[in-house]
Amino acid sequence: MYIVPIGWLYVALMMAVAEATNTTGTVLGAIITFIFYGLLPVGLVAYLMGAPSRRRAIKARERAELMPPTGDTSAAPDQENP
Repeated sequence: MYIVPIGWLYVALMMAVAEATNTTGTVLGAIITFIFYGLLPVGLVAYLMGAPSRRRAIKARERAELMPPTGDTSAAPDQENP
């Protein structure tokens, strides 16, 4: 699952290096290229791909809060056992 974002970041990094080493390119242009072609799209895709797992975690946490605690409930806490 992580091979595609890593590959995309590699391609964006190579684009930034080409921008920085070009005779008409600048380092600032390379940084902007890497951010806008690499970091932002990968971050957005990773966030969107993680949405279903975040939703499942929230639902599991809500179910755990609604379920009564399991354990020894033979006697109420304020009553003595005979």
